[in-house]
Amino acid sequence: MMRSVIVGSGSEIAPNLVTNDMLARIMDTSDAWIRERTGVETRFFVNPGTSTSDLGVLAAQKAMDAAEVAPRDIDLVAFATMTPDHYFPGCGGILQSRLGIPPVPCFDLRQQCTGFLYGLQLIDAHVRAGIARTALLVGAEVHSGFMPWRAGSWARLSGDCEAPLAEGEWEVNTRTRHLTVLFGDAAGAVVVRAAESGTRGVIDHVLYADGTDAEKLCVPGVGFRHRPYVDAGQVERCEFVPVMDGRYVFKMATTRMAEVAETILARNGLSVADVGMVLMHQANKRINEFVQKMLGIPDSKVIHNIHKYGNTTAGTIPLLWDEATRLGRINPGDLVLMVGFGAGMTWGATLVRA
Repeated sequence: MMRSVIVGSGSEIAPNLVTNDMLARIMDTSDAWIRERTGVETRFFVNPGTSTSDLGVLAAQKAMDAAEVAPRDIDLVAFATMTPDHYFPGCGGILQSRLGIPPVPCFDLRQQCTGFLYGLQLIDAHVRAGIARTALLVGAEVHSGFMPWRAGSWARLSGDCEAPLAEGEWEVNTRTRHLTVLFGDAAGAVVVRAAESGTRGVIDHVLYADGTDAEKLCVPGVGFRHRPYVDAGQVERCEFVPVMDGRYVFKMATTRMAEVAETILARNGLSVADVGMVLMHQANKRINEFVQKMLGIPDSKVIHNIHKYGNTTAGTIPLLWDEATRLGRINPGDLVLMVGFGAGMTWGATLVRA
């Protein structure tokens, strides 16, 4: 049976560092307030005009270089994002064209924070079925477009600390701070290749979705239940900014992530003791610490980077994989558990032998 082996990875971080203290220039917050609630210390934003596919192309090229794979070798592309360049078309075909990959199937995934896990399952299924042999999977986001900040706020973040704010701008920025302080812009990518023998590769997936409480974490505007799907009123009311029931999401994320991790380990006859590294979606460090405690995972088997990059949604798990492999914390033969929870609600886990 064919196995899906991750043979290369790459990542791209946006160039503009934004610290918590810098955010305090444009809203009522502080470094201590943000760190205590989220674990985020810094995040990075793109320059105006830089798109999600721009970051994705750079991360993908690094992954292809690491895998020693040429564009002509890629026979399937999957691109996970909730911040596409356009409402349509999706980023998959844009990435394919810009990388010089021949016309191949390109999938665009909208599972938000679990998009990378869903994409990996999709690719694994194609590999096992003999449909694909060398696939490219990208998770990328440009969240800075969600920010309701106006020109004065961006000027202050760029160093002009005395730039004037528009009337009500401080209040709007403060009202949305519980979400806007979380996010950063980044991309991660992996190349997956079919292998006919050996023990390396994807072992199993467990994925779920339940839309019963979808509105607990969503973008209330800019959608086709509105006519037109976006208008000045929605922008004025900041309905393009995500809304979240924080207590609900914390409870569901900790519960579901722990459950799905236990499920995938049990059905493969494994325990936490067998796992070499756990990669958890980086939405909130407090959530991950709670899950780690629930599962009894030692610190040596967990890596975090939310403190550096914030929540990069579909990019978090491939960023972790790339960083951990470069740091020598994931080595060939290690058993890696990936687990995540996100809007939808969606959640899942994947086991991979590196």
